[in-house]
Amino acid sequence: MLQTTMMEALAVVLALAYLALAIKRNIGCWAAAAISTTLYLFIFLEVKLYAEALLQIFYLIMAGYGFLHWRKVDSDGLQPVVRWSSRQHALALGLIGLASLGLGHLLSLTDAAWPLVDAFTTCASLVATWMVARRVLDNWVYWLVIDSVSIVLYLERALFFTACLFAIYIIMIFFGWRSWTLAYRAHTGQNTRSPGHQTT
Repeated sequence: MLQTTMMEALAVVLALAYLALAIKRNIGCWAAAAISTTLYLFIFLEVKLYAEALLQIFYLIMAGYGFLHWRKVDSDGLQPVVRWSSRQHALALGLIGLASLGLGHLLSLTDAAWPLVDAFTTCASLVATWMVARRVLDNWVYWLVIDSVSIVLYLERALFFTACLFAIYIIMIFFGWRSWTLAYRAHTGQNTRSPGHQTT
C-alpha cells in the first residue's frame, strides 16, 4: 500500500507537469504524460479500475502521437488551435455514449469497481485526449466534465492524491481555456467564451 501511495504521489507530480506544459502548448508535456501514464497503469490495475488501466495504454500511444503532431505543427507554422463544429461534437458525444454503455457492460462481467462510471471516464478521456493532440480548443470543456466525475470515482477507490490532482485539474482547466483561447483569437480574431459556452 505504501509503495502504491508513493507511486501515486510521483504520478500526480508528473501529471501536473503535463497539464502545466499543455496549457503553455509546450511539447515537453508529452514526455511528462508518458511517464505519469506508465505509473498510473500499475496503480489502476492494483485498485481494479481496469478500464482506467487500459486508458493508460492509449495515453502512452497518444503521448507519442501528440509529440510527433505538435512537432510537425510547430515546424510547419500551422494554426496551433482549432475548434470543432457542432456536428463534430454531436458525433463525439454519441460515440462516447455508445462506447461507455458497451464497455460498461463488459466491465460489469468482471470484478471492476463502478463499471459504468469507469467506462464513461475512460471513453470520454479517449476523445478528449485526441482533441488535445489535435489542439482542439473545446477539449477543456470535455475535461471539465470528465475530471468532475473522476474525483468521485477516485475518492471511492481511496486514491486521495489522485482525487486532489483532479480537483487541481479543474482549476487549471480555466487557465488552459484562457491560454488556448488567446492563441485561437490571435489567428481568427473571433470572440470565444469560457468553458460551458459553445460557438457554432
